[in-house]
Amino acid sequence: MTSAQTGTHAQDAPVAPPAVSLVPVATGLVHPWAVAFLPGGQFLVTERPGRLRVVSAAGQVGPALAGVPPVAAGGQGGLLDVVTDNDFARTRRIYFCFAEPAAGGAAGNSTAVARATLSADASSLQEVRVIFSQRPKVESALHFGCRIAQASDGNLFVALGERYHRKDDAQKLDNHHGKVIRITPDGAAPPDNPYVKQPGALPEIWSYGHRNPQGATMGLDGKLWMHEHGPQGGDEINLPQPGRNYGWPVITYGESYGGGKMGEGTARAGMEQPLHQWTPSIAPSGMAFLTSTRYGRAWQGSLFVGSLKFGTLHRLEVAGGKVQREEKLLQGNGERIRDVRQGPDGLLYMVTDSPQGRLLRLQPL
Repeated sequence: MTSAQTGTHAQDAPVAPPAVSLVPVATGLVHPWAVAFLPGGQFLVTERPGRLRVVSAAGQVGPALAGVPPVAAGGQGGLLDVVTDNDFARTRRIYFCFAEPAAGGAAGNSTAVARATLSADASSLQEVRVIFSQRPKVESALHFGCRIAQASDGNLFVALGERYHRKDDAQKLDNHHGKVIRITPDGAAPPDNPYVKQPGALPEIWSYGHRNPQGATMGLDGKLWMHEHGPQGGDEINLPQPGRNYGWPVITYGESYGGGKMGEGTARAGMEQPLHQWTPSIAPSGMAFLTSTRYGRAWQGSLFVGSLKFGTLHRLEVAGGKVQREEKLLQGNGERIRDVRQGPDGLLYMVTDSPQGRLLRLQPL
């Protein structure tokens, strides 16, 4: 007899976790960073050295697409996130972010966002235009951040790293380091952004005090969720609100490399606390809410976060503004999980960060 027949609330009934297995969809990818989904079961995958590839539904990896702009591939930099537009079926538009080299052979680089149209035969990018470039450009191969989430109104949230050596910039509004920005599909600052009318502040800024964001997604509540790496602990999940300060590097649950406290501790008036934090660090990357029931109702609504450090997949049950339960999946997997997405089929897909990276599907048994 089902819980509905007995009148028992579904959440009160014990639910066995689903049995799952990892199924390789494609192999031989070079440091894949992100996966997006195309019609007909195809995939769009970025490779950090600067290539964008289409993977067929059968797992065949296609040639590198023409039209990708030059990228500063080195260290943590390269071709990074990619998302398809909410209206991709009509527009064939995509957005991607990458480490953009300074113009004219000058030193330095920064995170940039471009939009493009995927050609009808999916062999090239057309109408490529950089719509945002992080300012200022600096000489660094670290902490690009670079996750994109598109809201239902079409505006883009982009999570940007503080470039490591420029961590103090995260507390200043005259630069894009350590910020979440919000822009239109054309790259403009929406008029209701929090700092549009503040002198000396960059109008694209949505929130600040971030370190190195590696995951971003629109939540079931229609709001932006993101996570960021902490220093030796203090990896954080945050829900960036307009004009709010998330503390880095003044407050953190992490510590200095080599040991010792950083900043002023874990709390300060006027600075937001994370929804959740990991100490020790898991080096989170990629995140997605599961809306489907493909794995049964126990997992529906959960937040899934990949770990670069441990190769685990973390399932978080979130309610009332708190993480109520955390479950570690794929323990012993041994592969650095770089991205996690829910596909159009309702299943979870991941890419692994390796010279022989893989596109994987989490298959219910």
